[in-house]
Amino acid sequence: MMGGASLSLPLLFVSALALALVLISNTAVADTFAPSLQISTSGAKGATNSEIYTGLKLSLMLSSLVLIVPLMMTATCFTRIAIVLSVTRQALGTAQTPPNQIILGLSIFLTFAIMGDVFNKVYTDAVVPYGENQIDNTEALRRGFAPLRTFMLQHTREQDLELFLDIQKIEAPEDSETLPATVVIPGFVLSELNSAFQISFLIYLPFLILDMIISSVLTSMSMITLPPTVISLPIKLMLFVMIDGWHLIIGNLIQSYHV
Repeated sequence: MMGGASLSLPLLFVSALALALVLISNTAVADTFAPSLQISTSGAKGATNSEIYTGLKLSLMLSSLVLIVPLMMTATCFTRIAIVLSVTRQALGTAQTPPNQIILGLSIFLTFAIMGDVFNKVYTDAVVPYGENQIDNTEALRRGFAPLRTFMLQHTREQDLELFLDIQKIEAPEDSETLPATVVIPGFVLSELNSAFQISFLIYLPFLILDMIISSVLTSMSMITLPPTVISLPIKLMLFVMIDGWHLIIGNLIQSYHV
């Protein structure tokens, strides 16, 4: 099991990656971005250009934190997990049970569990050397994105990558490790959506068949006024618990990233 220290590694990585994608589009800014910033409480009168520039860099760094949530949702396995769990709840017909907060929270921690090795590699190869001033900003960004790119490419279909290469009019490189983030991330999201819908269909189909059977039985008994969900819901819940459904779904979701 992961302790408190290991749980902080993904957070450090996501924070660093959020700042990285803001700076990666401008090499000049990345080269001059300082790891430490000084904040002065003195008035604006007599402020030098360097002080103003430092304030701009601080604003840029704080603004980049907004990208943490989008990156968490798109550049990790969060998308597939969240969709599959949501469709499972819909197939059971339990409305808002479990609530969205539980599904999202479980999806986040499952993401940490699945991508723990990737996060640790980013922390070891990029965050630690950068914190010790062994590498500059540009090298830290390159090392930090490399493990994440490798993970995404392992679970991205070639046709999805080719789609975004055509959209951006970029020639396919000989080495896929040189693909830009603007191609890898959307291609990965598209592949994750496709995989999530395939898994969701397989989960939804047995529940749909059960609903059809119960509806046919009630119709044959002339019990048209009785909603089929009143009968099917407790049966689906009982069967789902008997087969340990949550364990099977989550276990196979995690296994799908290790095949």
